[in-house]
Amino acid sequence: MAEKKHKAHLLYVEDDEALSFVTKDNLELAGYKITYAADGQEALKLFKKGNYDLAILDVMLPFVDGFEVAEKIRAKNVLIPIIFLTAKSLKEDKLHGLRIGGDDYLTKPFNMEELLLKIEIFLRRSLSPVLHSDGEIIQLKSYTFDYNNLLVRHGEEESSLTQKEADLLMFFSKHQNKLVKRSDILLALWGEDDYFLGRSMDVFITRLRKYLKKDEGIKIENVRGVGFRFLVNED
Repeated sequence: MAEKKHKAHLLYVEDDEALSFVTKDNLELAGYKITYAADGQEALKLFKKGNYDLAILDVMLPFVDGFEVAEKIRAKNVLIPIIFLTAKSLKEDKLHGLRIGGDDYLTKPFNMEELLLKIEIFLRRSLSPVLHSDGEIIQLKSYTFDYNNLLVRHGEEESSLTQKEADLLMFFSKHQNKLVKRSDILLALWGEDDYFLGRSMDVFITRLRKYLKKDEGIKIENVRGVGFRFLVNED
């Protein structure tokens, strides 16, 4: 009998024994390979040893909390999607999780179908035709944008991008000088039009502005209440 092929390898970290049993079982039934940890310290050890496609992190963990785990994971891997599971509904906690590198969050108690949908969205994101550059190098005025290698070059200066920053810059590059709605960007890159994800997107846009500030011919214009224009002067 042929061995079952898994969709992807997920790192799942949760200290609630009952919840983790049910969630892990559902994820495996959905076809995912799951490596489970009950605390943040164990999670970091497992992350160093394994090769994961996505991480699901509870925020309140023993020894090392989920935020610190996420920061250490993100320091070693800018590509892996991170979903937080949190019992906290405070806006500040959700925004903090997104700012330090989380891609999304679910508030407990969460719906299993919603978790599975978010996982599917993030795992297929890199296959989206909206983002694919087919290996091309994009010239943006005096900047060179290398999407596949997550780099922006300006003369001899080179800046490394996170995957999310590169995805956002690619989206803007494909919609130069056009007004794009906030909701369209969020749906294309995050899979959901959500207030907290919108605040996270604002953080990434601020970073892109810093990367591109040396050329006055490039500007990310905020159209209040609507969205953004990625202005690239053609002269």
